[in-house]
Amino acid sequence: MKTVTSKSGAHIIAHVGPPIRIVVADDHPVVRFGVRNMLSPDQGFDVVAEAEDGDIAITQTLEHEPDILLLDLQMPRLPGLETMRAIMGRSPGVKIVLLTSTITTQQIIEALQIGARGIVLKDAVAGDLAQAVRAVAGGDYWIGGERVVNLVKALHDLMQKAAAQPERRTYGLTPRELEVVACIVEGCSNKDIAKQFTISEETVKRHLSNVFDKTGVSTRLELALFAISHKLVNSDN
Repeated sequence: MKTVTSKSGAHIIAHVGPPIRIVVADDHPVVRFGVRNMLSPDQGFDVVAEAEDGDIAITQTLEHEPDILLLDLQMPRLPGLETMRAIMGRSPGVKIVLLTSTITTQQIIEALQIGARGIVLKDAVAGDLAQAVRAVAGGDYWIGGERVVNLVKALHDLMQKAAAQPERRTYGLTPRELEVVACIVEGCSNKDIAKQFTISEETVKRHLSNVFDKTGVSTRLELALFAISHKLVNSDN
């Protein structure tokens, strides 16, 4: 990378060397479109493929062998962490950066232990994404909005934070499953949930089946009561 001056006198970053090849995996087309536009060829990025679910993310990553996989944590069909496990087992050279709206300290620790090289919150994508991709492509990590060189120290700090602030019990539910639970509490139908998250009704049914198994309930009413009593949803809503 080097800084050059444009005709208008502004300082811009010019890329030197081969572009950083990227696969973007997110179930929302708008997010994929936005990420592609942020990572322009002029800045040294090349988005070689996109994926809308975990299974396709695996296929596209193995086929294109990108430098970086930008992976949504809450993917349909196969959740982000499971997708990452599958990819790391078959293509350990790819560097994975998780994109997420929200993530717990424990999930960050688990992701890093599986092999993630970075975590970028979606509300910080505009400011952090290009820097995060360059940092990870260069061999460093990106955690908490900054470049991390010493992963061992970062993990130690995260584990201390997790121990000091125990996470609420979630009964093994994934972030997407917790979102589905919140919708059930609000009285949403499977069709409503599918539309809200841009997934199929079959995927919603699969999420609910998993939720029922993990919580030990068998009806939507029991699930709603369980969620409220065990504080799986925000009582302020």
